[in-house]
Amino acid sequence: MAGDGTTARLVGALSHDAGPPGGLTVLRFHPLPPIQVTAAERGFDVDQTNRSVVVGEQVVVKWLTPPLPLPQPAPEIFAHLTAVGFTETALPYAALSARSPDGTETLVALVTAYLPDATDGWEWCVDEAVAGRTAFAADLGRLAANLHAAMATPSPAIPDPVRNAHPGGEWAARAQRALGEALELTGGEDGAWLAERADMLLGEIGALRRVSAAPLIRIHGDLHVGQTLRWRDGYAVIDFDGNPTVAETGLFQPAARDLAQLRTSLEHVAQVAILRRDADPAGAIRWAATGRDALLSAYRERLASHGISALLDETLLGPFEIEQECRELIYAARHLSRWRYAPMGVLRSRFPAEETT
Repeated sequence: MAGDGTTARLVGALSHDAGPPGGLTVLRFHPLPPIQVTAAERGFDVDQTNRSVVVGEQVVVKWLTPPLPLPQPAPEIFAHLTAVGFTETALPYAALSARSPDGTETLVALVTAYLPDATDGWEWCVDEAVAGRTAFAADLGRLAANLHAAMATPSPAIPDPVRNAHPGGEWAARAQRALGEALELTGGEDGAWLAERADMLLGEIGALRRVSAAPLIRIHGDLHVGQTLRWRDGYAVIDFDGNPTVAETGLFQPAARDLAQLRTSLEHVAQVAILRRDADPAGAIRWAATGRDALLSAYRERLASHGISALLDETLLGPFEIEQECRELIYAARHLSRWRYAPMGVLRSRFPAEETT
């Protein structure tokens, strides 16, 4: 727990190149700043699956609850981004793992820099929605493009970062499974509404069957506004742990998956603003549409400046966005039931009643 000194002792030992307490194995990415073992600790006052502790207002330790079996994406991604010089993230310091008596290794904690004056997108972006401001969307588009350019750059961690896919019906089948699970898990009036539009949603997803080939990279995997911090020096993308609703999937995916999720998250922000901040529904939906367009435009331009425009297949965006809303419903059913209003609000705005008649 934050305040009992455990995390400070750990960080203090790591910062002085000592072995971590408790027999943990450490994988280092950048040197830590000097931290005293008696440094102050505090927790984050946010609702999250894992437990994060700030030490000395310099370092954040995210304790994974429960520890996750290795391999996990974050350590490899941290090593890769460090090697290619990507800096628009909380500087990664270390990953800590443990080995059980039966030989199983688990990822226990991730240690990164603390970003001063940082707020996540479920705070700052909702403020932007209420105020009707969309200038930030271009910044997010450039941030996503810079991340994907970094992911597409070879490194010792990922020497072959761009690959080609011939998905056949694989992506459509994955999206269809997500729709089926969302239909199964979503009850009541929302479930009935969803069932009435199942064929329409299947039609949107079916476009994925026509994809013959596409470039793949390592993506963020769970890129929404909540993973983008606005801090003293700009924006940073965090949490490379993957999508909690996808149990098994290839590590290499189309860049469009990240971009689709980031764009749909602006629509979720609009739904939050409507429900929790009394924003005008029509105005909030227009705000999200404007932000989505600005984000895509800035992403395109920045990707082109990196000379890798071919990384984005825009025909994938629509189907992936439908799949993402299904995954939001799955997440709500499994982890956070009160969240269901957001993806349902987005789907209702996209498929109003008259479209089914």
